[in-house]
Amino acid sequence: MIRQLISTIMVGFWALPAAAETESMRLNMTQGVTQVSQRVFDLHMTIFYICVVIGIVVFGVMFWAILHHRKSRGAVAASFHESTKVEIVWTIIPFVILIVMAVPATKTLLAMEDISQSDLTVQITGSQWKWHYRYFNEDIDFYSLLATSPAQIDNTREKRENYLLEVDRPLVLPVGQKVRFLITSQDVIHSWWVPDFAVKKDANPGFINEAWTRIDKPGIYRGQCAELCGKDHGFMPIVVIAKPLAEYQEWLQMTKVTQQQAREEEQRLLAMEMSMDELMGLGEKTYLARCAMCHQPNGQGIPGAFPALAGVGVASDTGRQLEHISVVVHGRAGTAMQAFGPQLGLKELAAVITYERNAWGNNTGDTVQAAEVQAVLNGEDL
Repeated sequence: MIRQLISTIMVGFWALPAAAETESMRLNMTQGVTQVSQRVFDLHMTIFYICVVIGIVVFGVMFWAILHHRKSRGAVAASFHESTKVEIVWTIIPFVILIVMAVPATKTLLAMEDISQSDLTVQITGSQWKWHYRYFNEDIDFYSLLATSPAQIDNTREKRENYLLEVDRPLVLPVGQKVRFLITSQDVIHSWWVPDFAVKKDANPGFINEAWTRIDKPGIYRGQCAELCGKDHGFMPIVVIAKPLAEYQEWLQMTKVTQQQAREEEQRLLAMEMSMDELMGLGEKTYLARCAMCHQPNGQGIPGAFPALAGVGVASDTGRQLEHISVVVHGRAGTAMQAFGPQLGLKELAAVITYERNAWGNNTGDTVQAAEVQAVLNGEDL
């Protein structure tokens, strides 16, 4: 009976990692899609099995001693003080085990930190609560925000498969190329974490951390901010699309064209006058997507954390329109108010400011046009 029980426990220990890798029982680490992530997984499994063997040996000896030296069998406790041989053995064995574990661990850590000879460099900047990506030498940069709808978060609509793990603009990377990441933060500490790449680096304000990856398989890979960074920390996902090199080059060229067209469109907007209805419609949409998380959909803010906009402050004062534009465009130093000038287009900036000045009973009657926002961006408000 005892032998059968021990055999069952040993089989269970050995079968657990294999079972944990199945889709129905995700208890183990992911193997990932890079050489480094596979090495991390292999290292993890090696150390796990070493620990399993140690546990079986130690507890096996302990249970054997308990069973075979029990009082009912007439065992009498021996009386001895010390054994030099035993002390040497139980010192050497752990030392050897640590060396066996340290050698592959050191090699893996060195590989994870080797950012030399990269083919592409991407700067990643975290802020509350979004990621900004900039491709070096390509004149491409964009913000990546949560794409899960508020209705899903509020449980008024059915949640989709990738709930809270979907973004409006994913990071696109080439397969088979060494990509170097420069990771920093605009405000508080964030952490850029994609398990499939075995990349998890803190984004610290004022500092730049480096990491790298070389993706082996095309696909969509998801991650999250792994550092508690504020009330919407859970709404800061990461999505990476890995494309074959030819498809990546096509995406690169298409994105360059799209961003150039957007810049040309903004210049065209400078001569346009948008109607109040058009500004309010676009402004509400932009506000709910970018501002409501702090100032709340009703403009009441969160007392002690984020100021209200309804009926108070620059948004409700007809004589402070220029100041209102400046706050939205440049942000406010020393507070959580970010600079939205680099994040939104002229049309969205003009619309959201107009919306804030005419929603929730503010009713200033002011309309803000793209040309006025551009003047502030150029420093003409100073």
